[in-house]
Amino acid sequence: MSMLAILIGTLAFALVAPVLGCLLAGVDRIVSARMQGRVGPPLLQPYYDVRKLIEKDNVSVNSTEGVYVTCALVFAIIAGGIFFSGGNLLMCVFVITLSSLFFIVAAYSTRSPYAEIGANRETLQVMAYEPMVLFMAVAFYLAAGTFDTAGVFELGTPVIATIWLVFLGFLFVLTIKLRKSPFDLSYSHHAHQEIVKGITTEMSGKTLAKVEIMHWYENILFLGWIGLFFVWGNPFSLILAVAVVLLVYFLEIWIDNNFARVKWQALLKSAWIVALVAGGVNIAVLTFLPYL
Repeated sequence: MSMLAILIGTLAFALVAPVLGCLLAGVDRIVSARMQGRVGPPLLQPYYDVRKLIEKDNVSVNSTEGVYVTCALVFAIIAGGIFFSGGNLLMCVFVITLSSLFFIVAAYSTRSPYAEIGANRETLQVMAYEPMVLFMAVAFYLAAGTFDTAGVFELGTPVIATIWLVFLGFLFVLTIKLRKSPFDLSYSHHAHQEIVKGITTEMSGKTLAKVEIMHWYENILFLGWIGLFFVWGNPFSLILAVAVVLLVYFLEIWIDNNFARVKWQALLKSAWIVALVAGGVNIAVLTFLPYL
């Protein structure tokens, strides 16, 4: 993959992803409200909220908090650019993890006990989903013969035909990455979940606005990973991928509104068991099948 293609992909992702992410967040709120018997806010309510945050003054205990959040946002954009430009999936995984680490350090830098608890829980979430995400990247390489996401367009069948068990495992940890209940331990998008706002307790104004925009970028990237399983050499597979992505996002909203938050022990144990069973077994089969 050429550096120019990645730069173009990153620029396109930086412009398009927040628009789609904002619309998805609006749909999330509307669908959640209907599931709870409410009318819900307008579709563009997430945009109105972010615009209001940008207009507010920052009230922070130090100046480094905003720098760390900015770094987290930048790396999230770079990760999306790498993925959607057809670049290396494993590198994309490493970059988005680096974004998560900057977000955690931003919370720790405030020295607030509430933010530190949120940062601790965010760290546990990273430890929980990261093994399955790495297994997904390795399984993709074994199925496609390359880490480059552009390689799927040269395949005769979608990779889910051979790594469907990995897909189910990633579907499980996707709930953690999207911060949906029952795994929204560090930060919830719904006000009814907690009085103190977890990892973002000390964030306000433009800093909090950057956090919300970063989540829009992350959501589009993670859903892009879902669509990757269903794309192959047929151009019409892109339509199938989009349909599956929308179905999966609706499933995540349904799960978010029907399950109570679990303890961190259950989060860590269940995610690692799923990673070992789904990821480990599928990779073992792909590795040793040619020798049988």
